[in-house]
Amino acid sequence: MLAEILKKSFDKHYNAPIEAWQRLASLCEEVEANKNEVIKPSNATAKYGYFLLEGSVGLFVWKENNFICTDLFLEFNFFGDDMSLLSGKPSPIEIVALEDSKMLRISKSNIEILKKTPIGSMLFLAGEQSSYSDKQNQQIESMTLTAEERYHRLMENNPELLQRISQKHIASYLGITPQSLSRIRKNLLQNN
Repeated sequence: MLAEILKKSFDKHYNAPIEAWQRLASLCEEVEANKNEVIKPSNATAKYGYFLLEGSVGLFVWKENNFICTDLFLEFNFFGDDMSLLSGKPSPIEIVALEDSKMLRISKSNIEILKKTPIGSMLFLAGEQSSYSDKQNQQIESMTLTAEERYHRLMENNPELLQRISQKHIASYLGITPQSLSRIRKNLLQNN
């Protein structure tokens, strides 16, 4: 069952045979995190990659006495501190469960085992390319769209985030203050 969930969530990036996902699932362990629990602290070296089965998580970095949200994930998404996993060095990224969450966790050593197989290396390459493309798109949007336009995109592309993630994290993810987000939401309600 886990293999089918993994395959279905990743087929849009790379359609690998179910056996590849069975192998990946066999190298993972299921773990849980409570709401607000730190999954990976900042300035630590990442030891695991994750696949979210239930709940939500956020990636944060510290800036001027405050954590800034750099990414948000809901069920059926892979996540982790890719920068640290790839470099083997500590990074400023902190990963926090935003709801009670259940996830698959794969160790860096098991990731390396998978990467040494032809299909495993293709899976990781496809995943890294997709992640890179998504982050680059997010960067471009943050520099070229207004806060209102970014909020509209989020509403269109991932409305469930807006329903489940706290407004302070949504505001941080959009690069605005909670007050600005409140103003945007109020304007939307008045215009509809």
